[in-house]
Amino acid sequence: MAAKPPPDAAAVASPPPPPKEPELPITTAATKTRTKTKKLTLIPLIFLIYFEVAGGPYGEEPAVQAAGPLLAIIGFLVFPFIWSIPEALITAELSTAFPGNGGFVVWADRAFGPFFGSLMGTWKFLSGVINIAAFPALCINYLKRIFPIFGSGLPRNLAILISTVALAFLNFTGLTIVGYVAVGLGIVSLAPFVLMSVIAIPQIRPHRWISLGQKGVKKDWNLFFNTLFWNLNFWDNVSTLAGEVENPKKSFPLGLLCAVIFTCLGYLIPLIAVTGAVVVDQSKWEAGFMADAARTISGDWLKYWVEIGAVLSSIGLFEAQLSSCAYQVLGMAELGLLPKFFGRRSRWFNTPWVGIGASTAIALGMSYLSYTDIVSSTNFLYSLGMLLEFASFLWLRKKWPQLKRPYKVPLPLPALVVLCVVPAGFLVYIMAIATKAVFMVSGVMTAAGIGWFLLMKLCRSKGWLEFQRVERHEEEDS
Repeated sequence: MAAKPPPDAAAVASPPPPPKEPELPITTAATKTRTKTKKLTLIPLIFLIYFEVAGGPYGEEPAVQAAGPLLAIIGFLVFPFIWSIPEALITAELSTAFPGNGGFVVWADRAFGPFFGSLMGTWKFLSGVINIAAFPALCINYLKRIFPIFGSGLPRNLAILISTVALAFLNFTGLTIVGYVAVGLGIVSLAPFVLMSVIAIPQIRPHRWISLGQKGVKKDWNLFFNTLFWNLNFWDNVSTLAGEVENPKKSFPLGLLCAVIFTCLGYLIPLIAVTGAVVVDQSKWEAGFMADAARTISGDWLKYWVEIGAVLSSIGLFEAQLSSCAYQVLGMAELGLLPKFFGRRSRWFNTPWVGIGASTAIALGMSYLSYTDIVSSTNFLYSLGMLLEFASFLWLRKKWPQLKRPYKVPLPLPALVVLCVVPAGFLVYIMAIATKAVFMVSGVMTAAGIGWFLLMKLCRSKGWLEFQRVERHEEEDS
């Protein structure tokens, strides 16, 4: 499913002049203050990408429950080539071609115009803030095993409120701080899995890896593919931070490459170790089983470490996702898709405080809801956004073939179509198996996004709100 490209009259002119590189909108205020702010370097960038996507092997267990050890291992081996690598390659090319905040919103805007830029923003922002809502609740779910008081009622609600506000304040202090916090959280949360995998080596029996699951247990392909999808997507989220990265034209491709390798190994090594060393009923492989496996392999001390790591991982996921949503709001204001007010930055930390506040408020409201269908709708909305992203990538290659791309996927346009068609087919499958409730919720959210665009257009034409779309004319690095 690809968006139909609009006719491009300039493309048929003969002979065409060399296309001018599209200029990325950036506010003057942002340009003035940004030089005073320390930008994100390579190592923190790698860990932020890692937390945008994974945050550790927490949550990969249902793949074994759904289809058995062999297919789970094959899935985490093959799926990165079908999904993660194409998405990362596209992100690397477009983030270096348009190295400013907003990411995928900028790409859709440049390819198809403001309407599609706004629609992309709606789909990706809603999927992002719903994801954010899950992480404080997940932290409390792990903590209640140690402190049962957080199991329900007022203590649980207060814990979610306090943790959400505290984590949002950490984000407010600056992306550089968030990046180095992500490095620390990543190391501490992954350490128990490295240790568990080493301790498990003498207990591994290779024949367990080829098991297709217990006899009589029906394969749950819906759960299997959704587990792979949830654990290996969102590579493009970091693109909304491109304007805050030091030397993004070099840092982004290298950061994405390292993060892809890091993430895939982070899933595969513990999965191979545990499936080879532990024999349990297939139904036991629910989310959180890795902690029980750690106790079986080494004892309670390692189980507690894995559970603490899960809490720390949730914090890292929250910070990375909130940063992405906040800078997406900033980028949309710089594009003129949102009122100028949404692009305001803190005088103390130069962070987009309006974007952080708006994202946190929406996520906090959703964190108290039971939203199984809404979470599934997030998958649906994210899939819609990715289909538009693939279409934008291909159309920009056709529309501006001579656009300066510091990193360029080394394939001609027909091969790029194939590169996009395979993951696009998977997205269509994910959408096709959605329930009626998911179609309804996603349809309402999409209609609300279209209504928001029309409202902003009316406010701009009537002068009710102030908008600003300032083009950048500075020289780009070669």
